[in-house]
Formats: sequence, C-alpha cells, structure tokens
Amino acid sequence: MLKKYIVSLLLLLGATFACAQEYGHYDLKKILVTSPTSEGNAYAVDMQYLDQILNDLASHALSYPTRFDTPQDKQRATTDVKTISAIFDILLDKPEPDAGLLRRAGMFYSIGHNLDIADSAHKADTTFQRLLSNFPDDPQGNYMYGNFLAGSGQSQKAVTFLEKALSLGITDANYSLGLNCLMLGDTPKALTYLQRYQQQNPDHPHIADLIEAIQEGRYEMKTEEVPAL
Repeated sequence: MLKKYIVSLLLLLGATFACAQEYGHYDLKKILVTSPTSEGNAYAVDMQYLDQILNDLASHALSYPTRFDTPQDKQRATTDVKTISAIFDILLDKPEPDAGLLRRAGMFYSIGHNLDIADSAHKADTTFQRLLSNFPDDPQGNYMYGNFLAGSGQSQKAVTFLEKALSLGITDANYSLGLNCLMLGDTPKALTYLQRYQQQNPDHPHIADLIEAIQEGRYEMKTEEVPAL
C-alpha cells in the first residue's frame, strides 16, 4: 500500500487558520477551443483558462490533506479533476508532448491522487517520469515530482529530485526537503533546510513556529494508506 504522509505540528493545531476560499465554478467546455477550417474543425486548448482552474485546484488540493470550505466544493473539484484528467489522457497520447503540457498533467494527476481518484497516483508518477526522461534538467519538473513522491510515502526517492530542483534554482525546495527529512527521521537535517528557507523567506507566516515546534518535539507523523501505484 502507498501511504500519504502528514506532519501534524501540535503547536499549530490550536491556531486559527483562515478557511479555504470557495472553489470556483467552471465551464469545462471552454477548455477546448474549436476553430473551423477547410478540412473540418480544429481543436486547441485554452491554456489560460486551464491554468486558472489548475491554480484554483492547487490552492485546495495540491498537498494533503485537502482544504475545502464544504463537502460540495470538494465534490465539484473532484468531478472537474476527473473530467480534465480525461482530457489530458487524450492530449498526452502523442509521441512528444511539450514540457508545459506534461507539467500541467502531472499536477492534475497529483491533485487527483490527493482527492482519492482511482489510478491518479500511477498517472502522476508515469507523467513526471516521462517529463524528466525528455527534460531531465527541468527545474519545476524535478520539484513537482519530488513533492509528489514525498507526499505519497516515497520520501527517500523524493530526496534526489528535490535536491536536483534546489541545484537548478528552486529555492522553495528547501522547505520541501525540510519536511521530507522530518519524515525520514533526520531532524537535524530537516532544521538545516527549514532554517535556510527561513533566511530566504523571512515573511513566511508559519516558518518560525514550524522550526520552534520541531526543535521542541511538538509534532507527530501520521500516515494514511491508499492504493499502491
């Protein structure tokens, strides 16, 4: 069984966090743009509209546990991800999809995994592998795949991709590596990464409390088993 890992920071459990904003209402038919040609209709993807949906979904469900205002919001998001994932299944059925398309698909499948949509974890994994097979030095690709692996119980494997993302200039990988090292039980290394992240992002709303909680041992690891890849 694959496991989703959650770090519960006991210091922060009693804190008051703002509720997630409502997930938007989208007309998914707008994703595909139809243009008539002399040989029939031509189809294209409205990437701007797709990215609008992706950014909204990511704010609610790119990490686990997901955050929605209501069960109805979550159900609407789940339905949208299922539909859009089916569109990506078609778009990726060609020899050489570009890096941008593969990144977006990997994110959607990752979100689908966090929403417990069947086969999403496998699709995310194979899509990120395909991306990095064709574009091994893609900074965001390494970062996204590392985060996916870390959040799906493959912490040791995640290190390779997160460290590469860091070497390629993704400084936010320090935060991901910090939490990942915590999952691996390496608290000193976790603190090193998180303190480095704090130096680069001193205005992050919770980083100081996070570091303090780890230093004082006020956190626990929780796991939730989900179907294997």
